[in-house]
Amino acid sequence: MTDHLTIVTHPLVQHKLSLMRDKETSTASFRQLLREISQLLAYEITRELDMTTRRIETPMEAMDAPILEGKKLALISILRAGNGLLDGVLELIPAARVGFVGLYRDEETLEPVQYYFKVPESLEDRLVIAVDPMLATGNSSVAAIDLLKKAGAKNIRFMCLLAAPEGVARMKEAHPDVPIVTASLDRGLNEKGYIMPGLGDAGDRMFGTK
Repeated sequence: MTDHLTIVTHPLVQHKLSLMRDKETSTASFRQLLREISQLLAYEITRELDMTTRRIETPMEAMDAPILEGKKLALISILRAGNGLLDGVLELIPAARVGFVGLYRDEETLEPVQYYFKVPESLEDRLVIAVDPMLATGNSSVAAIDLLKKAGAKNIRFMCLLAAPEGVARMKEAHPDVPIVTASLDRGLNEKGYIMPGLGDAGDRMFGTK
């Protein structure tokens, strides 16, 4: 573990990830597991949120109780596969603002192509958590973070299910100020830019498309 990369080794995370990797796991099960694992990863990525206190009355007495400080955080889904992580995190943080960055990977160049961008206002005042299940080449993730910084975001974290060393290195080079939280650092990429051993295409497995 480094400051830039946190691998969540919790037994429940690793067990659920193994089930997701299995090619026999159904679309419905894959989707449910992704939702569950996203909450466990969100628990880790939100560990250092700013806190303040508020005076409240319990049934017993008054107290200064800890609460989150500042504007609601922003969750940014990198479409389309990011939506699978988004759902679980929103259950944990229902008041979060939500944005979307639409990028697809050109199969020839492996470079990201933008087709959609809609994010909450005042990003500069919010913790911004970008979510995408796979950090493979890192090109799409870097492009998404570029766009978020242009929109004013200053405090950004990146949450993914799987990462390849190539993607982690690319992100660290382009955005050394953006910590990454993942469930696994896999071996590397194949010639098509897919994570190995990986779990295939997260979007296809989540939505049942091919």
